[in-house]
Amino acid sequence: MPKHYRPAGKKKEGNAARYITRSQAVKYLQVSLSVFRRLCIFKGVFPRDPKKKVKGNHHTYYHMKDILFLKHEPLLDKFREMRAYEKKVKKAVSKKNKDLAERLLTRKPTYTLDMLIRERYPKFIDALRDLDDCLTMVHLFAALPAIERENIQAERIHNCRGLSLEWQAYISRTHKLRKAFISVKGIYYQAEVEGQKVTWLTPHALQQVMPQDVDYKIMLTFLEFYETLLGFVNLRLYHSIKLKYPPILDPRLKALAADLYALTRYADAKDRTIGANNEESELRLAQLQDQLPANEPGALMHLVENIENDNEDDEETKACKTLFQNKTFFLGREVPRESLLFVITAFGGVVSWDGDGAPFEESNQDINYQIVDRPTQSHRFISRDYIQPQWVFDCINARIILPTEDYMVGKVLPPHLSPFVDNEAEGYVPEYAETIKRLQAAARKEILPMPGGEHEDLENAQSLLAEGVIDRTKAKVAAENKQKMALQEKQYHQELKKEMEGMQYAPERNIDDVKNDSEENTDMSPQQLVKDDENMTMVSMSRKKRRLYEAMKISQGRKKANVETLETRKKNLKKNKKVTSD
Repeated sequence: MPKHYRPAGKKKEGNAARYITRSQAVKYLQVSLSVFRRLCIFKGVFPRDPKKKVKGNHHTYYHMKDILFLKHEPLLDKFREMRAYEKKVKKAVSKKNKDLAERLLTRKPTYTLDMLIRERYPKFIDALRDLDDCLTMVHLFAALPAIERENIQAERIHNCRGLSLEWQAYISRTHKLRKAFISVKGIYYQAEVEGQKVTWLTPHALQQVMPQDVDYKIMLTFLEFYETLLGFVNLRLYHSIKLKYPPILDPRLKALAADLYALTRYADAKDRTIGANNEESELRLAQLQDQLPANEPGALMHLVENIENDNEDDEETKACKTLFQNKTFFLGREVPRESLLFVITAFGGVVSWDGDGAPFEESNQDINYQIVDRPTQSHRFISRDYIQPQWVFDCINARIILPTEDYMVGKVLPPHLSPFVDNEAEGYVPEYAETIKRLQAAARKEILPMPGGEHEDLENAQSLLAEGVIDRTKAKVAAENKQKMALQEKQYHQELKKEMEGMQYAPERNIDDVKNDSEENTDMSPQQLVKDDENMTMVSMSRKKRRLYEAMKISQGRKKANVETLETRKKNLKKNKKVTSD
């Protein structure tokens, strides 16, 4: 028998040993399928797609290392303990032993996910990178109704609402909001926290429809993990700005559903107390500084300076902080109050609304803008502008105060452009985007360059002209050289063909003569030259690179077709406007 002989079926190697199906994993861990799903969601274990699927394509595969990782998880023992507890309670109830059942209900085993958060996110920046889905899920459940049949409890909805408002209060207080866009799905926000861009979606403040084909058990399992994660993140962020967590809110404002305003007031009050304490500490340190020796460095005074330096903001935060500075807004009843309150305060504005708990009334003379969405108003003030809510979102995306003429009540609004789309990369710049770009340049007192030019080219137009002439000369010389080479190659092939046919060898003619003879039959346009170069490069490519290049060409063609479609729509709209005006 050979030394390395292995009987068939005795030892697995390759993909058969590295991967395991879901049914095999459930049997190996000795848990139910629902518990296995919860454990995978909590631990961040996802299915794999091996190249060679041993059991067939209709199975779900997991890596064996992940299953061994789950086997030694303390939560697995806790889930088994909870399963045994449920059996004990069920047995006591079936035997009508009420005393035992009541005692068991008071000793229900519980678990926390705190150690899993520390395990999956060893650094705080890792948690911020994985916060997009977390915020979207928490904001979604904060807007859902409580449904007992789907096990959506009212306490969980209140907890999600509190966590989402605490996050919004921090973003508003620190002026970290960067983009906002209103879509059919909801309102998209993007904030920059400690150098990481966090994007999330909040649903509109409408009655939510609960579809029947959604597995809410899976969503609630994700929500359980995300609630713990967002609680840890909020705790760290609030401590970074020297605020206690969880915040203590005004019960009157909380009863009036003004939670975000109550959180903002809590942060402002804490800042005022910190400022007063800093003034007292500066006075005491100045008194102590006089008592120190002359050669002693002023280390005590540097403590307060370091505290002040920590609060310095970058340029973008300063721009966001001062966009709505010294501007006062009043919100009507029909506009979305929470989203506008969040956005306006994040950019330095002061907000009030029509209802209980408002900071000031509608008759206040300091109001600059009143945001309404109804064409008729009972009373109008001359000292303020009545605008629609889209103006606020367009202003924060453009970082300037836009003119209010196009956003007046009753007017057709301009297109709401998405700040998440790069118009230059897409190849199509909307007309209103060019208008906003001109307004931004006027606000910065800049001169816009010509299309395709740069700002440096405006300073030295002669150099730009000289470079253009040189480039055209080089291109012309290169085209002539390529045409000569093509004619020489054609002449060579003709002579080779004659030689193979046994014809008499003719003396070599001048290239200029061949060029004159073939001018009528040869068309060497620049487009043809570019096409020939592409064909030659594709011949030298490998199969993988060639397929990748073809896929890139297909995507470029789709993008070009999309741009052409938009251009034709734009032309048709202009024609229709002219026809209607005539």
